[in-house]
This record gives sequence, C-alpha cells and structure tokens, in this order.
Amino acid sequence: MNPVYIHLVTSHIPVVGTGIVILLLLIALLQKSNELRIISLLLVIFLALSTIVVHQTGESAEEVVEGKAGFSDGLIQAHDVAADLAFIFIEVVGVIALIALVVGSYYPRLGHWLSILTLLILIVAGVLLVRAANMGGKISHPEIQLYSRFLPMCMGKTTKTIT
Repeated sequence: MNPVYIHLVTSHIPVVGTGIVILLLLIALLQKSNELRIISLLLVIFLALSTIVVHQTGESAEEVVEGKAGFSDGLIQAHDVAADLAFIFIEVVGVIALIALVVGSYYPRLGHWLSILTLLILIVAGVLLVRAANMGGKISHPEIQLYSRFLPMCMGKTTKTIT
C-alpha cells in the first residue's frame, strides 16, 4: 500500500466520525448523560489521534502525486492549506476534550462547560474537515471538479454580467 491509498482510506474517519461525535455529544449534553459525554469526549480524542495519521499520509501522498500529469498543483496546494487548518482545529479540540475528561472527574460543572466548548470547536473543525475533504476529492475525482464548475449554470446563475 502506498501513502496515497492509505490517505484516501483513512481520510474518511475524521470527516464522518466528527459528524457522528457532534450528534453524540449534543445528545449527551441535552440529556445530561455523563456516561455518553465521557464516551463522546473519548471519541473526540480518537478522532484527533486518527487525524494525525491522515495528515502525515497526506504529506507523503502530496510528494507522490505532485508534478504528475493529471494532478493540479494548485488543487493540491489549496487542499494542503485547508487540511492544515482543519488539522489544527481537530487537534486543539482533542486536547480540550482530554482536559474536559480529566477536569470533569474532579470538577463536574467545569467539565460540563469544557464539554460545551468541545462541541462548539468540534462543529467548526467538522466544517473545516468537510471543506478540506471536498478540496481533496477534486484532486483525484474529476467528476467533482465538473460538478462544481457547472453547478452555478444548472442553478440558472452565470458568471458573466449581462449589461
């Protein structure tokens, strides 16, 4: 298996997992379920750790495809920048989730507020992950490029101004 394959397979874990964990943590907080809150925070930490693998294989995958025919260096760079930002957010939220777990065992009220903070940052991280994944898909999935190029026309919008 090469880095490109590993990156493509593992990159789905944080994207899909973040959506699931957002729902679980939201349910935990609304139902005041400490058990589900703890499980959700552990899953956030797992997502942060799994994203390290995705990020590292992404760097290796970039080296493999960069400069090859059929791969746009501009798309690769845009994906790289978006992925770096998403990576920072998911790692920060992983650390906050860890702090929420530890602090929450001694100070439940503070743990609750840190869990809310975790949820809010996780939502932002989720949006950034989806954005980075979409950009990454455009690198090796030309049908996504085609769709995003023609979508405005399909919706009756034009890029030209009619005078």
